[in-house]
Amino acid sequence: MGGFFGATSKRNVVYDVFFGVDYHSHLGTKSAGLVYFDDEVGFQREIHSIENTPFRTRFEDDMSDFRGNAGIGCISDTNPQPLLVRSHLGLYAITTVGIVNNAEELVAQYFADGTHQFMAMSSGAVNTTELIAALINEKSDLVSGIKFAQEKVDGSLTLLIMTADGAIIAARDSMGRLPVLIGKDADGHCVAFESFAYQKLGYEDEYELGPGEIVRITPEGFETLAPAGDKMRICAFLWVYYGYPNSNYEGVNVEVMRYRNGAIMARNERERGVMPEVDYIGGVPDSGTPHAIGYSHESGVDFGRPFIKYTPTWPRSFMPTNQEMRDKVAEKKLVPVPELIKDKKLLLVDDSIVRGTQLKNTVDFLFDAGANEVHMRSACPPIMFGCKYLSFSRSNSVMELIGRRAMKKLEGNDGEEHLDEYIDSSTERGKCLVQTICEEMGFDSLSYQSLDGMLEAIGLPREKICTYCWNGEE
Repeated sequence: MGGFFGATSKRNVVYDVFFGVDYHSHLGTKSAGLVYFDDEVGFQREIHSIENTPFRTRFEDDMSDFRGNAGIGCISDTNPQPLLVRSHLGLYAITTVGIVNNAEELVAQYFADGTHQFMAMSSGAVNTTELIAALINEKSDLVSGIKFAQEKVDGSLTLLIMTADGAIIAARDSMGRLPVLIGKDADGHCVAFESFAYQKLGYEDEYELGPGEIVRITPEGFETLAPAGDKMRICAFLWVYYGYPNSNYEGVNVEVMRYRNGAIMARNERERGVMPEVDYIGGVPDSGTPHAIGYSHESGVDFGRPFIKYTPTWPRSFMPTNQEMRDKVAEKKLVPVPELIKDKKLLLVDDSIVRGTQLKNTVDFLFDAGANEVHMRSACPPIMFGCKYLSFSRSNSVMELIGRRAMKKLEGNDGEEHLDEYIDSSTERGKCLVQTICEEMGFDSLSYQSLDGMLEAIGLPREKICTYCWNGEE
């Protein structure tokens, strides 16, 4: 994934941007960067790896050297950024979020006349943000260039550009797959993915960009440079998994949606007569917890936390670069509460089941700690497609997804002809898929939230939400 924050003001915004970017740290673990603009010293920039060090710790020593009434920064799971670009469009800073599936094709097109070049990273690949800047620079102005880049990209593209006058240009992806929100205070304006980030810094909600909309933001206000489009496909996983609980997207709060989603799961299970008798409802932390609270409230079964994540040293289990170390950290950070596990029947709710590796370890850990039964619920349907628009559930092969592996186990390659049935857990093939996963993972029972139930919990019109990961519909 990734996220960004920017601010432009009549006052110094160095720490606003620092904390604003830090509040997006849950969206990425690879690299981060800050760039500021000051009338006297111009642009100042730093980029650091955050694979083994949190953003705040990595950038604290740089803060005394920064100054500026405008700045942008990012958390990135792709390439180092923001970048500084000098072209016929002037000197500007740029940061992007999204996926460019056709990057190599675009690079080849750019090389075609034999007069262009890119700085190569150590892998030999081209920084995708530099590629986007090159596409923008093919046009005579930034707005035309941004729209051109979005048209050329197969995937998604949301970005910020900061120009040498301290203004910020924000562009939301043409299908609005990610949110872009503007906040304001007495001295200026900011822009972010997560609304809570600027609210915590004293800004108030001002505006949410529509799909494909491009705006120019200054201390005095903002103006639309390109209007929003009619179609939107915002990512449902914002609410289900990776959005922060305090944030709102399209007017829908993340935490409230998760409570509602869990309650809908419990309601539907009660109506089908498949709700098991258990001692506690628990959530797989962190994002599974509010779904579990909603389930608990609707079912009337007590909520409990049979295990706690120990996060002071390793706040995120995927931070280490070595896979063996990541697995060990994921195991060691789960600390049991024996009184809530031994001889108990537990029902756990997780936000999703993607590959299943860590969840299988969690279930084994609970049985080893003395649980009598472990029932599992997923807050979304089985994931059957790797995301090609963002980076959640993005896999080298769909066979990394536990749903696809189970389908292949049941019918081999012939299962592809019945994909629609396997996606729907209410069909016979869908039930067989769920049972196969349940047996593989060692659950006493397994149930997935239906697509209709998840969409009901979000509450937006179905056609405005991207559900590609579950049903392959673009």
